[in-house]
Amino acid sequence: MAGTKSLAKDSVVYGGSTILVKMVSWLLTTLFTYTLTREDFGMMTNLYAYVALIIVVLTFGMETGFFRFANQNDQYQPATVYSTTILLVSSFVAFFLLVFLGFLPQIRPYLWSSMIPDTYIRLVIIILSMDAFSAVPFAYLRYKKKAKKFGALKILNVILYTLLCLFFLVVCPWINKHHPALIDWFWRDDFRLGYVFISNLLATGIETAFLIPELTGFKYRFDGALAKKMLKYCFPLVIMGLAGMSNQVVDKIVFPAVYPDSSTMLSELGIYSACFKIGMIMMMFTQAFRYAYEPFVFEKSKEKNAKQSYADVMKYFIIFGLFVFLGVVFYLDIIKYFISPNYFGALQIVPIVLMGELFFAVSFNLSIWYKLMDKTYWGTILSFIAFVVIIGINIFFIPIYSYWACAWAAFAGNGLMMILSYFIGQKYYFVRYDLKTIGLYTLLAGVLYLLSCLIPVRHTMGHLGWNTILIGIYVFILLKRDFSLKEISSNFKKK
Repeated sequence: MAGTKSLAKDSVVYGGSTILVKMVSWLLTTLFTYTLTREDFGMMTNLYAYVALIIVVLTFGMETGFFRFANQNDQYQPATVYSTTILLVSSFVAFFLLVFLGFLPQIRPYLWSSMIPDTYIRLVIIILSMDAFSAVPFAYLRYKKKAKKFGALKILNVILYTLLCLFFLVVCPWINKHHPALIDWFWRDDFRLGYVFISNLLATGIETAFLIPELTGFKYRFDGALAKKMLKYCFPLVIMGLAGMSNQVVDKIVFPAVYPDSSTMLSELGIYSACFKIGMIMMMFTQAFRYAYEPFVFEKSKEKNAKQSYADVMKYFIIFGLFVFLGVVFYLDIIKYFISPNYFGALQIVPIVLMGELFFAVSFNLSIWYKLMDKTYWGTILSFIAFVVIIGINIFFIPIYSYWACAWAAFAGNGLMMILSYFIGQKYYFVRYDLKTIGLYTLLAGVLYLLSCLIPVRHTMGHLGWNTILIGIYVFILLKRDFSLKEISSNFKKK
């Protein structure tokens, strides 16, 4: 019982701090779109998309590998496993720095647009390297159950990053306008995006410095035989991680490579990325759910009514996911000011992005069949199929339809992955999902959305009022049919 309470407490710290970091980073989109040009925002999106992919390779799944082998106390000393892991990742990072910083002029034509300054690329390479290196000490904190330090450092990083961005993008321009002599020794108005990367570099550097106690005080030892086993164990995890992450960021990488007009390419990418961030509201909802759902799956797996529990969770998850969808699209006239009006050009893709993210989340829920049956290779296969669809649509249709192709690619790829996971999963691990109810609410949400689009209401307040009536209909049907307030009240009184 004590162990379960400890696990629950640690999960709150790990999950809570991670969600908070993601949420603050997401909210910074408002600052960036109001202070950076669309071209700069497009550059930042492209560079950080590469970061998301490369860090999967550099860390090489070693956090999971460390946990796997450090807990085999009968075969390995945890200190040896830890030091071997650090040395492996350090070697990957050192090689990466040597190649990408030493031969950047030769490499960059194959990866980055000539419009992105070398200085920005170098800054991002260093930030990426520190993030990859610090992944192992952070894993060690989790292994030693130092959840408070783990959470505190993650939160410290995002607070420092936010404050530094505010200083460089808000305070410095004000000082430059009223008292330029105070900052003219370092401030350049045309280097604003560079200051964002500098802010990230400083925050990550300070965070890494606090990890020095986890990197000292013991003798480093490299076990070659152990290293081979770890690399063999982690390799499939890297492939799975790359497949999954590629589906999330490949459009931001492919877009500059295939968009036909180089003069507007970064601006178009910036517009798309900003409106895509609005659609990520769905991701914030599903991310919070995922932290609770995976432990729930394995905890319930041995109970007799486990499959019924999974079916119920799926039903209500989709119902509330559709509610999030309607809430965002119906109040987009207000939510859109989350980004600068300069980026409103792609607002029409938001509903597509929302549904694509919901499909992805449902695919995660469906993944219980291959996780419980130890057939995790299916996760890689399904992710790869989705990746082929997404990258194919992006490559062939971005030159014609611009960012519309990106939105529809994710919709199609994630949708196909969801459908395949359902039908294949039913053969291996049959769950009687309530397809009738799920279909009913999907149809209801679709009809309400069409009513909002097809019935013209000129004034913004009138349109919001009409949409409020529509979402009220959804809530009314939900409470009347599947979420009785009387039942909730009765259960509450019993407790």
